[in-house]
Amino acid sequence: MSLDFELYWGVRDQFTKEAYTDNLLGVQQAIPAILKLFEQYRIHATWAIVGFLYFQNKQELLAYLPSIKPNYIDRTLCPYKYLDSLPHCSQVDPFHFSPSLIQLISTYPFQEIGTHTFSHYYCLAKGQSSRAFQEDLKQAIAVGKKFGYVPHSIVFPRNQVNEKYLQICKKMGITSYRGTEKSWFYQTSEKSHKQWIKRFLRLIDAYLPLSGHNCYQIDQIKRDIPFNIAASRFLRPFSKSLRVFEIFRLKRILSDLTYAAKKGAIYHLWWHPHNFGVNLRENIIFLQKILEHFLKLQHRYGMKSMNMDELSQKLSAI
Repeated sequence: MSLDFELYWGVRDQFTKEAYTDNLLGVQQAIPAILKLFEQYRIHATWAIVGFLYFQNKQELLAYLPSIKPNYIDRTLCPYKYLDSLPHCSQVDPFHFSPSLIQLISTYPFQEIGTHTFSHYYCLAKGQSSRAFQEDLKQAIAVGKKFGYVPHSIVFPRNQVNEKYLQICKKMGITSYRGTEKSWFYQTSEKSHKQWIKRFLRLIDAYLPLSGHNCYQIDQIKRDIPFNIAASRFLRPFSKSLRVFEIFRLKRILSDLTYAAKKGAIYHLWWHPHNFGVNLRENIIFLQKILEHFLKLQHRYGMKSMNMDELSQKLSAI
């Protein structure tokens, strides 16, 4: 399992802060609830964290800005322009900073602290460059180390995997990344007229098996560092408007897990903590049902829970 912890830095171009307030504030309760479940079921997970979140406030962050910044053509993607609009204050800011939750995650067993880049960097956006990405990742690793974490795994924001940047990751000690599912409608690219079609098919795929189980054998992973620990399924959050279809959403994931366990295959589930920010009770109950099923598969087939770093270590040893 992997979770993309990003707060408002990850959704600025999609929602106003006011429109997404409940989801963002709900992260304060969602992460502790998720961690308790993980501890109960001994779940190993990777938390890909945006580097900005490590700081207490804007003043602290300003001292760590990279020397080269992305020059996105779409200026709404630029976090630094947005950062200029934030007030200089030392008050708690649950929308943009969260060092206490990062610290909490690190106290739970089997939880890996990975990176989601420093600034929620868009690797396929027009205007950015390999030099800017390298500086961004450099700062992400530096701030992680400052707080006692050495990230070995990366999740690219919006799953924008830029193949040209993998060698940069390798040079900086990154040993694994989360690639996308194989189906064409999960492949990421710059915005196009087909995006709405892809989103629609992904929605249907959460309930009906359009793309298959998306599991894979360990020997199907290329022996190139960083290893591609590809995604299998996004854990779509509970929706009141689609609640009548919840049984199909659950059946989809449980079927995937059963197939993976029987085949001895890898299954990679992921989501964002803010997805659980609203309807927390329903989302936690849903997650618990998945973990209960995993426990049965563990006892029957020997299925294991691993975080991305643990799997990359296993791959390196083969």
